[in-house]
Amino acid sequence: MALGVFLGSLFGALALGVPIAFALILSGVALMFMMGSLDSQIIAQNLINGANNFALMAIPFFILAGELMNAGGISKRVVNFAMTLVGHIRGGLGYVAIIASVLFAGLSGSAVADTAALGAILIPMMIAKGYNKGQSTGLIASAGIIAPVIPPSIPMIIFGVVSGVSITKLFMGGIVPGILMATGLVVVWTIMSRRDKSELPKRKSTKEILVAIRETSWALMLPVIIIGGIRGGIFTPTEASVVAVFYALFVGMVVYRELKVKELYNVFLASAKTTSVVMFVAAAAMVSAWLITVAQVPMDMANMLGPLIDKPMLLMLLITLLILAIGLVMDLTPAILIFTPVLIPVVKMAGIDPVYFGIVMVINLCIGLITPPVGTVLYVGCGISKIGILELTRGIWPFLLVHVIVLILLVLFPAIVTVPLEWFM
Repeated sequence: MALGVFLGSLFGALALGVPIAFALILSGVALMFMMGSLDSQIIAQNLINGANNFALMAIPFFILAGELMNAGGISKRVVNFAMTLVGHIRGGLGYVAIIASVLFAGLSGSAVADTAALGAILIPMMIAKGYNKGQSTGLIASAGIIAPVIPPSIPMIIFGVVSGVSITKLFMGGIVPGILMATGLVVVWTIMSRRDKSELPKRKSTKEILVAIRETSWALMLPVIIIGGIRGGIFTPTEASVVAVFYALFVGMVVYRELKVKELYNVFLASAKTTSVVMFVAAAAMVSAWLITVAQVPMDMANMLGPLIDKPMLLMLLITLLILAIGLVMDLTPAILIFTPVLIPVVKMAGIDPVYFGIVMVINLCIGLITPPVGTVLYVGCGISKIGILELTRGIWPFLLVHVIVLILLVLFPAIVTVPLEWFM
């Protein structure tokens, strides 16, 4: 009953065009009506407590760090570094896109930011070289969703806060799956680029490679500092986000000298706008999360899935299909905030590692970012390359298939996450 009231009110509000944050609050109010205990103070208290969370402070700082990196010239140096290494290979710009996305994933933690920053640089270059516009944009969009998987990851921070799972473990557990996703893209692009007959650029000299390494070394040190600092216990993920901001500011203004003081206002303003949306949704989700617990919605879900509790792999497969369907119609952050409180108790009852589940859930919902009709990253790619959604969908399907295969492998072989995680931790 409670599960039906929650989902019915939530999706009913969304169908009417109510913004996701207000729809979450309304679904919480609907649960209150069902329980006969409407109290506006509970809503206000949970709304405030939802934003008043130390771990969530990492989100605005990582968003700000990403904006500073774009404005400070770090993005283009990462692309130049990848170009120096593999630009001379057949289909080289595709490999540049994949390598640059992996490197930038260790800097931004946002799929949209990764795709927008690298797409603006690489898509015009790929089109000018005669690459298929739909496939080129599809590759960059598919590589962009690796950003929320490799640490630092904003979605994993949100999942960790909602579920109570260690954000540090989530960060460390995402490294191998992220590399696996990138490897799959390399394999597919290698097959596709055999048809590339364009003239190959000259291989860079050793001197040029060393110059590119020197210029990019400051940018490449940031992921090392973040991952090394967290793993070594030097700072928490939240403190790592502050370090990332200070480092990006220092590199942009002092080392590269491309970030000017007069540009900081626009950087802070863009970061504040993005942060306000994410934080408001997170705060609203805490209202519904608290009421979901009080109304025993997880118990309703557990009763529904009861026959599968003793079959964790089958249960995981069913939940994966459910989340995959949710990702088609709902954006990444709201989906994590809404369904994590419902599913995590069931996952724990089945003996599934919640860290492993969180990583699979994030990857699953990241796939939704490049699938119509709600794929946010898909529309970012369309905006940059000036192509229609149908053309991009036709170009992206081979890369989308690779990510789905990786997701299936993670469901069938949890050791892909759990074994490396033990070593990293």
